[in-house]
Amino acid sequence: MAHIEDRWYRTVIIDDKATQVPKPGCGKGMRYRVRYLGPEGKEKSESFPDRHKRQAQAFLNSVQADLLKGTYIDPDAGRLTLKSYADEYFAAATCDESTRERLERQFRLHVFPTLGGLALAAIQPATGRAWQHRLQESGLAASYRRNLFNDLSMVLNAAVDDRKILSNPLAVKTVKAPRYVPAKVVPWSSKQRTAFRAAITPRYRVAVDLGAGCGLRQGEIFAVSPNDIDTDRQILHVVRQIKIVRGRMIFAPPKGGKLREVPLPDSVSTRLVEHAKQYAPVLVTLPWATLDGEPVTVPLYLSTGHGDPVGRSGFNTKVWKPAIRAAGISDTRQNGMHVLRHTYASVLLDAGESIKALSLYLGHADPGFTLRVYTHLMPTSEDRTRRAIDRAFDGPTKAARPVHGLEA
Repeated sequence: MAHIEDRWYRTVIIDDKATQVPKPGCGKGMRYRVRYLGPEGKEKSESFPDRHKRQAQAFLNSVQADLLKGTYIDPDAGRLTLKSYADEYFAAATCDESTRERLERQFRLHVFPTLGGLALAAIQPATGRAWQHRLQESGLAASYRRNLFNDLSMVLNAAVDDRKILSNPLAVKTVKAPRYVPAKVVPWSSKQRTAFRAAITPRYRVAVDLGAGCGLRQGEIFAVSPNDIDTDRQILHVVRQIKIVRGRMIFAPPKGGKLREVPLPDSVSTRLVEHAKQYAPVLVTLPWATLDGEPVTVPLYLSTGHGDPVGRSGFNTKVWKPAIRAAGISDTRQNGMHVLRHTYASVLLDAGESIKALSLYLGHADPGFTLRVYTHLMPTSEDRTRRAIDRAFDGPTKAARPVHGLEA
Protein backbone atom coordinates (compact mmCIF):
# COMPACT_ATOMS: atom_id res chain seq x y z
CA MET A 1 0.00 0.00 0.00
CA ALA A 2 1.28 3.48 -0.79
CA HIS A 3 2.68 5.30 2.21
CA ILE A 4 5.29 7.80 3.41
CA GLU A 5 8.21 6.41 5.35
CA ASP A 6 10.09 8.60 7.85
CA ARG A 7 13.65 7.43 7.39
CA TRP A 8 14.93 9.15 10.52
CA TYR A 9 13.04 6.71 12.66
CA ARG A 10 12.78 2.98 12.86
CA THR A 11 10.08 0.81 14.29
CA VAL A 12 10.98 -1.33 17.33
CA ILE A 13 8.86 -3.38 19.68
CA ILE A 14 8.87 -2.05 23.23
CA ASP A 15 6.59 -3.69 25.78
CA ASP A 16 4.88 -5.54 22.92
CA LYS A 17 4.10 -2.26 21.15
CA ALA A 18 5.47 -0.94 17.87
CA THR A 19 7.33 2.25 18.69
CA GLN A 20 9.18 4.75 16.47
CA VAL A 21 12.69 5.54 17.71
CA PRO A 22 15.42 7.65 16.06
CA LYS A 23 17.88 5.72 13.93
CA PRO A 24 21.42 5.73 15.30
CA GLY A 25 23.59 8.41 13.67
CA CYS A 26 20.81 9.86 11.55
CA GLY A 27 21.26 13.46 10.48
CA LYS A 28 20.15 15.88 7.86
CA GLY A 29 19.38 14.50 4.40
CA MET A 30 16.58 12.80 2.49
CA ARG A 31 14.21 12.11 5.37
CA TYR A 32 10.90 11.11 3.78
CA ARG A 33 10.49 8.32 1.26
CA VAL A 34 7.24 7.77 -0.61
CA ARG A 35 6.69 4.11 -1.44
CA TYR A 36 4.04 2.88 -3.88
CA LEU A 37 3.36 0.24 -6.53
CA GLY A 38 3.64 1.28 -10.17
CA PRO A 39 1.25 0.10 -12.91
CA GLU A 40 3.45 -2.93 -13.61
CA GLY A 41 3.25 -4.02 -9.96
CA LYS A 42 6.83 -3.09 -9.04
CA GLU A 43 7.55 -0.97 -5.98
CA LYS A 44 8.60 2.60 -6.72
CA SER A 45 9.96 5.21 -4.36
CA GLU A 46 10.74 8.92 -4.25
CA SER A 47 12.72 10.65 -1.49
CA PHE A 48 12.28 14.14 -0.01
CA PRO A 49 14.47 16.11 2.45
CA ASP A 50 13.72 17.17 6.02
CA ARG A 51 10.92 19.75 6.43
CA HIS A 52 9.36 18.63 3.12
CA LYS A 53 6.79 16.19 4.40
CA ARG A 54 4.00 18.24 2.78
CA GLN A 55 5.78 17.96 -0.54
CA ALA A 56 6.09 14.21 -0.04
CA GLN A 57 2.38 13.99 0.78
CA ALA A 58 1.47 16.06 -2.29
CA PHE A 59 3.61 13.77 -4.45
CA LEU A 60 1.91 10.69 -2.99
CA ASN A 61 -1.54 12.20 -3.63
CA SER A 62 -0.60 13.05 -7.20
CA VAL A 63 0.76 9.56 -7.87
CA GLN A 64 -2.35 7.91 -6.50
CA ALA A 65 -4.61 10.17 -8.61
CA ASP A 66 -2.57 9.51 -11.79
CA LEU A 67 -2.65 5.77 -11.17
CA LEU A 68 -6.42 5.88 -10.86
CA LYS A 69 -6.80 7.98 -14.05
CA GLY A 70 -4.27 5.93 -16.01
CA THR A 71 -2.05 8.98 -16.64
CA TYR A 72 0.83 7.95 -14.38
CA ILE A 73 4.35 8.64 -15.69
CA ASP A 74 7.30 7.08 -13.93
CA PRO A 75 9.50 9.96 -12.62
CA ASP A 76 12.59 7.92 -13.46
CA ALA A 77 11.48 7.75 -17.11
CA GLY A 78 11.34 11.52 -17.35
CA ARG A 79 14.91 11.73 -16.08
CA LEU A 80 16.15 9.82 -19.14
CA THR A 81 18.09 12.22 -21.38
CA LEU A 82 16.87 13.03 -24.85
CA LYS A 83 20.05 11.59 -26.36
CA SER A 84 19.70 8.30 -24.50
CA TYR A 85 16.08 7.93 -25.53
CA ALA A 86 16.66 9.01 -29.15
CA ASP A 87 19.55 6.55 -29.52
CA GLU A 88 17.27 3.75 -28.31
CA TYR A 89 14.50 4.92 -30.62
CA PHE A 90 16.72 5.02 -33.71
CA ALA A 91 18.19 1.60 -32.94
CA ALA A 92 14.71 0.04 -32.77
CA ALA A 93 13.08 2.04 -35.60
CA THR A 94 11.68 0.07 -38.52
CA CYS A 95 12.78 2.63 -41.12
CA ASP A 96 15.37 1.72 -43.76
CA GLU A 97 19.04 2.05 -42.93
CA SER A 98 19.60 5.21 -44.99
CA THR A 99 16.78 7.00 -43.15
CA ARG A 100 18.22 5.86 -39.82
CA GLU A 101 21.62 7.18 -40.86
CA ARG A 102 20.10 10.53 -41.86
CA LEU A 103 18.27 10.89 -38.54
CA GLU A 104 21.36 10.01 -36.52
CA ARG A 105 23.45 12.54 -38.46
CA GLN A 106 20.90 15.36 -38.16
CA PHE A 107 20.42 14.84 -34.43
CA ARG A 108 24.18 14.62 -33.86
CA LEU A 109 24.74 17.92 -35.65
CA HIS A 110 21.70 20.02 -34.70
CA VAL A 111 19.77 18.51 -31.79
CA PHE A 112 22.12 16.80 -29.35
CA PRO A 113 24.57 19.73 -28.91
CA THR A 114 21.73 21.81 -27.42
CA LEU A 115 19.12 19.38 -26.14
CA GLY A 116 20.81 15.99 -25.95
CA GLY A 117 21.87 16.26 -22.30
CA LEU A 118 18.46 17.45 -21.05
CA ALA A 119 16.10 15.09 -19.28
CA LEU A 120 12.98 14.39 -21.33
CA ALA A 121 10.81 15.92 -18.61
CA ALA A 122 12.96 19.07 -18.66
CA ILE A 123 12.19 19.83 -22.33
CA GLN A 124 9.41 22.39 -22.26
CA PRO A 125 7.76 24.55 -24.94
CA ALA A 126 10.16 27.38 -24.06
CA THR A 127 13.04 24.97 -24.69
CA GLY A 128 11.66 24.21 -28.14
CA ARG A 129 11.22 27.89 -29.01
CA ALA A 130 14.78 28.70 -27.95
CA TRP A 131 16.15 25.77 -29.97
CA GLN A 132 14.21 26.93 -33.02
CA HIS A 133 15.58 30.45 -32.64
CA ARG A 134 19.17 29.17 -32.48
CA LEU A 135 18.68 27.12 -35.64
CA GLN A 136 17.27 30.14 -37.45
CA GLU A 137 20.19 32.31 -36.32
CA SER A 138 22.62 29.68 -37.60
CA GLY A 139 21.38 30.30 -41.15
CA LEU A 140 19.95 26.86 -41.86
CA ALA A 141 17.36 26.79 -44.64
CA ALA A 142 13.72 26.83 -43.55
CA SER A 143 13.06 23.51 -45.29
CA TYR A 144 15.89 21.84 -43.37
CA ARG A 145 14.80 23.39 -40.07
CA ARG A 146 11.27 22.16 -40.71
CA ASN A 147 12.57 18.62 -41.21
CA LEU A 148 14.56 18.86 -37.97
CA PHE A 149 11.48 20.09 -36.11
CA ASN A 150 9.31 17.28 -37.46
CA ASP A 151 11.92 14.62 -36.70
CA LEU A 152 12.40 15.81 -33.11
CA SER A 153 8.64 15.98 -32.66
CA MET A 154 8.41 12.41 -33.93
CA VAL A 155 10.87 11.24 -31.26
CA LEU A 156 9.02 13.15 -28.52
CA ASN A 157 5.70 11.66 -29.66
CA ALA A 158 7.28 8.24 -29.29
CA ALA A 159 8.36 9.20 -25.77
CA VAL A 160 4.74 10.03 -24.99
CA ASP A 161 3.62 6.66 -26.37
CA ASP A 162 6.27 4.94 -24.26
CA ARG A 163 5.02 6.84 -21.19
CA LYS A 164 8.32 8.62 -20.65
CA ILE A 165 6.64 12.04 -20.70
CA LEU A 166 3.02 13.13 -20.44
CA SER A 167 2.91 15.28 -23.59
CA ASN A 168 5.00 16.47 -26.52
CA PRO A 169 6.33 19.97 -25.71
CA LEU A 170 6.54 20.81 -29.43
CA ALA A 171 2.87 19.97 -30.02
CA VAL A 172 1.50 23.19 -28.55
CA LYS A 173 0.19 26.34 -30.20
CA THR A 174 3.14 28.50 -29.13
CA VAL A 175 5.71 26.22 -30.78
CA LYS A 176 5.37 26.08 -34.55
CA ALA A 177 7.35 24.35 -37.25
CA PRO A 178 9.22 26.78 -39.53
CA ARG A 179 7.03 27.95 -42.35
CA TYR A 180 8.30 26.52 -45.58
CA VAL A 181 7.42 27.95 -48.95
CA PRO A 182 8.92 25.59 -51.56
CA ALA A 183 10.87 27.24 -54.32
CA LYS A 184 9.39 26.80 -57.77
CA VAL A 185 11.29 24.21 -59.76
CA VAL A 186 12.90 25.55 -62.91
CA PRO A 187 13.34 22.94 -65.65
CA TRP A 188 16.00 23.20 -68.29
CA SER A 189 15.24 24.48 -71.75
CA SER A 190 15.91 22.26 -74.74
CA LYS A 191 19.00 24.35 -75.44
CA GLN A 192 20.38 23.84 -71.93
CA ARG A 193 19.68 20.11 -72.00
CA THR A 194 21.43 19.75 -75.36
CA ALA A 195 24.44 21.79 -74.22
CA PHE A 196 24.77 19.80 -71.01
CA ARG A 197 24.48 16.44 -72.76
CA ALA A 198 27.27 17.46 -75.12
CA ALA A 199 29.44 18.60 -72.19
CA ILE A 200 29.12 15.54 -69.95
CA THR A 201 31.59 12.66 -70.20
CA PRO A 202 30.38 10.32 -72.99
CA ARG A 203 30.35 7.31 -70.64
CA TYR A 204 27.60 8.98 -68.59
CA ARG A 205 25.71 10.73 -71.41
CA VAL A 206 22.88 8.20 -71.32
CA ALA A 207 22.19 9.23 -67.71
CA VAL A 208 20.86 12.52 -69.10
CA ASP A 209 18.53 10.60 -71.41
CA LEU A 210 17.18 8.42 -68.60
CA GLY A 211 16.62 11.43 -66.36
CA ALA A 212 15.08 13.85 -68.84
CA GLY A 213 13.49 11.16 -71.02
CA CYS A 214 12.06 8.81 -68.38
CA GLY A 215 11.94 10.96 -65.23
CA LEU A 216 14.10 8.65 -63.12
CA ARG A 217 15.74 9.66 -59.85
CA GLN A 218 19.53 9.64 -59.62
CA GLY A 219 19.83 6.31 -57.78
CA GLU A 220 17.33 4.73 -60.19
CA ILE A 221 19.34 5.92 -63.20
CA PHE A 222 22.50 4.31 -61.84
CA ALA A 223 20.63 1.00 -61.35
CA VAL A 224 18.95 0.63 -64.78
CA SER A 225 19.61 -2.78 -66.34
CA PRO A 226 18.96 -4.21 -69.83
CA ASN A 227 16.78 -6.71 -67.94
CA ASP A 228 14.40 -3.85 -67.11
CA ILE A 229 13.50 -3.12 -70.74
CA ASP A 230 10.30 -4.54 -72.21
CA THR A 231 10.88 -4.00 -75.92
CA ASP A 232 7.48 -5.38 -76.95
CA ARG A 233 5.54 -2.90 -74.82
CA GLN A 234 8.20 -0.15 -74.99
CA ILE A 235 8.24 0.01 -71.22
CA LEU A 236 11.04 0.61 -68.71
CA HIS A 237 10.45 -1.22 -65.42
CA VAL A 238 11.77 0.83 -62.49
CA VAL A 239 12.48 -1.85 -59.89
CA ARG A 240 15.62 -0.80 -58.03
CA GLN A 241 17.96 2.01 -57.11
CA ILE A 242 21.51 2.26 -55.82
CA LYS A 243 21.72 3.76 -52.34
CA ILE A 244 24.70 4.62 -50.18
CA VAL A 245 24.34 3.48 -46.57
CA ARG A 246 27.12 4.24 -44.11
CA GLY A 247 29.52 4.77 -46.99
CA ARG A 248 28.67 1.52 -48.80
CA MET A 249 26.47 0.88 -51.85
CA ILE A 250 23.42 -1.35 -51.83
CA PHE A 251 20.58 -2.18 -54.18
CA ALA A 252 17.16 -1.19 -52.84
CA PRO A 253 13.59 -0.77 -54.09
CA PRO A 254 12.72 2.67 -55.53
CA LYS A 255 11.77 5.39 -53.07
CA GLY A 256 8.75 4.40 -51.01
CA GLY A 257 8.95 0.88 -52.42
CA LYS A 258 6.96 2.05 -55.44
CA LEU A 259 7.89 -0.18 -58.38
CA ARG A 260 6.54 1.34 -61.57
CA GLU A 261 6.42 1.21 -65.35
CA VAL A 262 7.54 4.18 -67.44
CA PRO A 263 6.94 4.61 -71.18
CA LEU A 264 10.26 4.20 -72.99
CA PRO A 265 10.52 6.70 -75.86
CA ASP A 266 12.17 5.51 -79.05
CA SER A 267 14.82 8.22 -78.69
CA VAL A 268 15.89 6.94 -75.25
CA SER A 269 15.69 3.31 -76.36
CA THR A 270 17.96 4.03 -79.32
CA ARG A 271 20.49 5.82 -77.14
CA LEU A 272 20.53 2.94 -74.65
CA VAL A 273 21.35 0.55 -77.50
CA GLU A 274 24.13 2.86 -78.75
CA HIS A 275 25.49 3.24 -75.22
CA ALA A 276 25.56 -0.54 -74.69
CA LYS A 277 27.57 -0.99 -77.90
CA GLN A 278 30.22 1.47 -76.73
CA TYR A 279 30.14 0.65 -73.02
CA ALA A 280 29.04 -2.94 -72.48
CA PRO A 281 26.75 -3.48 -69.45
CA VAL A 282 28.69 -4.63 -66.39
CA LEU A 283 27.57 -7.30 -63.91
CA VAL A 284 27.34 -5.71 -60.48
CA THR A 285 26.73 -7.57 -57.20
CA LEU A 286 25.44 -5.62 -54.20
CA PRO A 287 23.48 -6.53 -51.04
CA TRP A 288 19.73 -6.03 -51.30
CA ALA A 289 17.97 -3.46 -49.09
CA THR A 290 20.41 -3.64 -46.15
CA LEU A 291 24.17 -3.84 -45.71
CA ASP A 292 23.88 -7.50 -44.75
CA GLY A 293 21.11 -8.26 -47.27
CA GLU A 294 21.12 -11.08 -49.78
CA PRO A 295 23.61 -10.36 -52.61
CA VAL A 296 21.94 -9.56 -55.93
CA THR A 297 23.76 -9.55 -59.29
CA VAL A 298 22.43 -7.35 -62.11
CA PRO A 299 23.94 -6.13 -65.42
CA LEU A 300 23.96 -2.33 -65.35
CA TYR A 301 24.15 0.14 -68.23
CA LEU A 302 26.15 2.64 -66.17
CA SER A 303 29.47 1.89 -64.50
CA THR A 304 32.76 3.60 -63.83
CA GLY A 305 35.80 3.14 -66.03
CA HIS A 306 36.95 0.47 -63.56
CA GLY A 307 33.74 -1.51 -63.90
CA ASP A 308 32.31 -0.43 -60.54
CA PRO A 309 28.75 0.77 -59.86
CA VAL A 310 28.24 4.53 -59.93
CA GLY A 311 27.78 6.30 -56.58
CA ARG A 312 26.22 9.71 -56.14
CA SER A 313 29.11 11.38 -54.29
CA GLY A 314 31.82 10.69 -56.85
CA PHE A 315 29.45 11.28 -59.77
CA ASN A 316 28.23 14.64 -58.48
CA THR A 317 31.73 15.90 -57.79
CA LYS A 318 33.73 14.49 -60.68
CA VAL A 319 31.16 14.23 -63.48
CA TRP A 320 28.09 16.41 -62.94
CA LYS A 321 29.62 19.64 -61.67
CA PRO A 322 32.38 19.86 -64.29
CA ALA A 323 29.77 19.31 -67.02
CA ILE A 324 27.51 22.00 -65.51
CA ARG A 325 30.32 24.52 -65.64
CA ALA A 326 31.39 23.44 -69.14
CA ALA A 327 27.84 23.92 -70.40
CA GLY A 328 27.66 27.43 -68.95
CA ILE A 329 24.87 26.55 -66.52
CA SER A 330 24.83 27.96 -62.99
CA ASP A 331 26.37 25.54 -60.49
CA THR A 332 23.55 25.82 -57.94
CA ARG A 333 21.50 23.40 -55.91
CA GLN A 334 18.52 23.73 -58.26
CA ASN A 335 20.72 22.54 -61.12
CA GLY A 336 21.61 19.27 -59.45
CA MET A 337 20.77 16.02 -61.19
CA HIS A 338 17.13 16.24 -60.03
CA VAL A 339 16.61 19.01 -62.59
CA LEU A 340 16.43 16.30 -65.28
CA ARG A 341 13.35 14.90 -63.55
CA HIS A 342 11.78 18.36 -63.43
CA THR A 343 12.53 18.80 -67.11
CA TYR A 344 10.79 15.50 -67.88
CA ALA A 345 7.73 16.67 -65.94
CA SER A 346 7.63 20.03 -67.71
CA VAL A 347 7.78 18.43 -71.17
CA LEU A 348 4.93 16.04 -70.36
CA LEU A 349 2.74 18.74 -68.86
CA ASP A 350 3.36 21.05 -71.80
CA ALA A 351 2.25 18.21 -74.08
CA GLY A 352 -1.01 17.90 -72.15
CA GLU A 353 -0.25 14.81 -70.04
CA SER A 354 -2.43 14.46 -66.95
CA ILE A 355 -1.18 14.98 -63.42
CA LYS A 356 -2.36 11.47 -62.51
CA ALA A 357 -0.29 9.85 -65.25
CA LEU A 358 2.73 12.02 -64.50
CA SER A 359 2.49 11.07 -60.83
CA LEU A 360 2.56 7.38 -61.74
CA TYR A 361 5.56 7.81 -64.04
CA LEU A 362 7.49 9.77 -61.41
CA GLY A 363 6.65 7.32 -58.62
CA HIS A 364 5.10 9.94 -56.36
CA ALA A 365 3.03 8.89 -53.35
CA ASP A 366 -0.05 10.70 -54.63
CA PRO A 367 -1.05 13.02 -57.49
CA GLY A 368 -1.66 15.85 -55.01
CA PHE A 369 2.08 16.07 -54.32
CA THR A 370 2.82 16.14 -58.06
CA LEU A 371 0.29 18.95 -58.53
CA ARG A 372 1.79 21.03 -55.71
CA VAL A 373 5.30 20.73 -57.14
CA TYR A 374 4.51 21.25 -60.82
CA THR A 375 1.28 23.23 -60.98
CA HIS A 376 3.13 26.36 -62.14
CA LEU A 377 4.45 24.45 -65.16
CA MET A 378 1.02 23.49 -66.42
CA PRO A 379 -0.23 25.35 -69.51
CA THR A 380 -2.86 27.94 -68.69
CA SER A 381 -6.40 27.64 -69.97
CA GLU A 382 -5.61 30.45 -72.41
CA ASP A 383 -2.67 28.44 -73.79
CA ARG A 384 -4.85 25.37 -74.22
CA THR A 385 -7.56 27.41 -75.94
CA ARG A 386 -5.14 28.96 -78.43
CA ARG A 387 -3.60 25.59 -79.25
CA ALA A 388 -6.98 23.90 -79.66
CA ILE A 389 -8.20 26.58 -82.08
CA ASP A 390 -4.88 26.58 -83.96
CA ARG A 391 -5.15 22.81 -84.44
CA ALA A 392 -8.74 23.18 -85.62
CA PHE A 393 -7.61 25.80 -88.16
CA ASP A 394 -4.80 23.54 -89.43
CA GLY A 395 -2.21 25.08 -87.16
CA PRO A 396 -0.81 28.61 -86.81
CA THR A 397 0.54 30.32 -89.90
CA LYS A 398 4.26 30.81 -90.28
CA ALA A 399 3.79 34.52 -90.72
CA ALA A 400 4.71 36.92 -87.96
CA ARG A 401 2.12 37.37 -85.24
CA PRO A 402 -0.34 40.05 -86.42
CA VAL A 403 -0.46 43.38 -84.64
CA HIS A 404 -4.01 44.11 -83.53
CA GLY A 405 -5.33 47.66 -83.32
CA LEU A 406 -4.62 50.87 -85.17
CA GLU A 407 -1.26 51.28 -86.83
CA ALA A 408 0.89 54.02 -85.54
